[in-house]
Amino acid sequence: MSINMFIQHLFNAITLGSLYGLIAIGYTMVYGILRLINFAHGEVFMLGAYFIFFAITLLKLPWGLAAVAAVAVSSLCGIAVDRIAYKPLRDAPRISALISAIGVSFFIQNLSIVVFTGLPRAVHRPDWLVKVVNMGGIRILPLAVIVPLVTLLLVLGLLWVVYRTKPGLAMRAISKDIETTRLMGVSVNRIIALTFGIGSALAAASGIMWALRYPQIHPFMGLFPGLKAFIAAVFGGIGSIHGAVVGGMFLGLVEIMAVAFFPTLSGYRDAFAFVLLIIILLMKPTGLMGEKLEDKI
Repeated sequence: MSINMFIQHLFNAITLGSLYGLIAIGYTMVYGILRLINFAHGEVFMLGAYFIFFAITLLKLPWGLAAVAAVAVSSLCGIAVDRIAYKPLRDAPRISALISAIGVSFFIQNLSIVVFTGLPRAVHRPDWLVKVVNMGGIRILPLAVIVPLVTLLLVLGLLWVVYRTKPGLAMRAISKDIETTRLMGVSVNRIIALTFGIGSALAAASGIMWALRYPQIHPFMGLFPGLKAFIAAVFGGIGSIHGAVVGGMFLGLVEIMAVAFFPTLSGYRDAFAFVLLIIILLMKPTGLMGEKLEDKI
C-alpha cells in the first residue's frame, strides 16, 4: 500500500471513529448516571438524519438552520424517551428499565417505518462538502476534515459543561450517589433529563454527519452504528467521556485499516467490532479508561 493510500484510509478511519465516538458519549453519560444502557440511543441517531432530511425537503430551511433544528428536535425526543419510558421506572428493578429500553428501540424503529416508510432516502449534501480535494495525490472529501473538527468542538463543549458548570457538577454528583444528591436539594429528574437531552443532541449531530458521509437514510440505519458505538463505549470504559471518544476512534481505525490491509476480509467488517468487545471483556471488563462503578441501591 502506498503512503498516499494509507493517509487516505487514515482520514476515513478518523472520520468514522469520530462518528462512533459521538454516539458512544450518549451511552456512557446515561450509564454513568443511571447504570442504564439506553438501547434507544441508536434510534435517536436515526431520527436526527430524518429530521434534517424533512427540514430541507419539506420546510425548505437552509442547510445550517436545518441541522440546528434537527439536533434540537432530536434532543427533545431523547428527553421525551426518558420521561415516558425511564422516569416511571426509577425505583423499579434494573431489568425493568433494560426491557423498557429495548421496547422503546423497537417502538421507534417500527413507528419510523409507518411514518417515514421503509424506502431509503437521499439526504441533500452541499456541493462544497462533497467536492473532492486533491492534495499531493491524496483525494479527500472536505467531510473527512470537517467531521473530526465538529466532533472535537462538540466534545470540548461537553467537557466544559460537565466540569465547569453547576449542572455538570450535579451530573457528576448523581453518578456517585443519587440519593445523597437528591437530599442536597438537586432536582435529580431535571438533571437526568438534561443528560438525555445532551446525549441525544450529540447522537443527532452524528446522525446528520453520517447521512452526509453515507447519503442514504432508512428506519434501521441506527441499528449497527448504535451497537458499534456501545462497543466503543465499553472498550473505552463505559462511564468515561474520554474513554468513549478513544473507543470510537480505535474502533474506526480497526474497521477501516483491517479492510484496507486485508481486502478479502471486507465481508467481515462488522464482525471486527464484536470480536473487539469479546477481547476487552475478557482482558479488562472496565475498559481502557473506565473505573469500577458501584451499583446504586
